[in-house]
Amino acid sequence: MSSKKKKKLEIAIYKYYEVVNGKLVRKRKFCPRCGPGVYLADHPDRYACGKCGYTEFKKQPEKRS
Repeated sequence: MSSKKKKKLEIAIYKYYEVVNGKLVRKRKFCPRCGPGVYLADHPDRYACGKCGYTEFKKQPEKRS
């Protein structure tokens, strides 16, 4: 038998909310197809829903030559 203990991880849901001036603020966008309660994943170039596959691309700044 192994006597290793598992590390306790912070619950991920706390990353989606923030308290500002006594009010609860949601940090991430909801999926427009699935509705409230289903968050869009924040990737470097897009927002994506893991449930329905909805994808919203972020605007890239135009490079000047």
